[in-house]
Amino acid sequence: MSETLASIPLLSPFVEFAFMRRALAGCLALSLGATPVGVFLMLRRMSLAGDAMSHAILPGAAVGYLIAGLSLPAMTIGGLLAGLAVAVLSGGVARNSVIKEDTSLATFYLISLSAGVLIISLRGSSVDLLHVLFGSVLALDDAALLLLAGFASLSVLVLALGLRLFVLEGCDPAFLARISRLGPLAHYGFMVLLVVNLVAGFHALGTLMAVGIMILPAAAARLWVCNVGPLLLIAVSVALLGSFVGLLLSYHANLPAGPAIVLTLGGLYLLSLLVAPLGPLAGCWRSGWHFER
Repeated sequence: MSETLASIPLLSPFVEFAFMRRALAGCLALSLGATPVGVFLMLRRMSLAGDAMSHAILPGAAVGYLIAGLSLPAMTIGGLLAGLAVAVLSGGVARNSVIKEDTSLATFYLISLSAGVLIISLRGSSVDLLHVLFGSVLALDDAALLLLAGFASLSVLVLALGLRLFVLEGCDPAFLARISRLGPLAHYGFMVLLVVNLVAGFHALGTLMAVGIMILPAAAARLWVCNVGPLLLIAVSVALLGSFVGLLLSYHANLPAGPAIVLTLGGLYLLSLLVAPLGPLAGCWRSGWHFER
C-alpha cells in the first residue's frame, strides 16, 4: 500500500519522509486552531493588530532562548508571557490615555521586535535569528507537534463554547455592551487566544510568517461567503490546501517551507479575488446585470 501511495507524485514526499508528515501534521493543527482566530480578527477589523501581536512574543521567546537555547518549553513560556503582557499594556494605554489602540499596538510592536532581535543577536548566530523569525516547519519534533495539537484543541474548544459571544463582540461590540457584561471577557479572552495561537505558529512558521496562516485564508474565504459558519469552514479548507501545496512546492523546488506556504496562501487569496462571487470582478459583472435589468 505504501509503495502504491509513494508512486503518486503528490503524496510521495509525505509517504517517504517523516519530516514531511510532521510538517503537514503541524500545518493541520495550525489550520484548525489559528485560522478560525484569523477569521474573528478579520471580523473585528484587527488583521494588522494580529501582525503586531505576532512580533510582541519575540522578546519573551528571545529571553527563553538566552536562558535555555532552542528549548521548546522555555521559548513557549517566554512568548506567552511577552504576548500577554503586550496585550494588557496596549489595551490599558488605549483605555486610559488619548492614544488609540492601533497606535498603542504599533508602538509596542516596534519596541518588541527591536528588543527581540537585539536579545537574540547578543548570543546567537544569524542562523538562530532566521530560525526564530521564519520558523522551521520541516524540523518539528514530537514535543512541538504535541504543543501545536494542544493549542489547536484549546482554540477549537474555546471558540465552540463562546462562538456567539465572539461573533457579537467582533461585529457589534456596542450592542454586546448593552445586552451583556461579558464584553471585556470576550475581548481579553480573544486576545489570550490570539497570543496562544501566535506562539504555536511561531514554532512552525516563525514570528514573521505565523500571522499569514491566520489572515490570508480568512481573507480568501470572505470573498466566497458572508455567514460565519461557512466562513470558518472555507478558511480552514483554504489553510489546509495552501499548506499542502506549499509543502510540495518547498520539496520539489527546494524552497524555504514557511515562505512557500504563506505565498501559496497568498496565491489562493489572489485567485479568490478573480473568481469568487464577492470579489471585485464578480462585483463589476453584478453591476452590469443590474443596469441591464
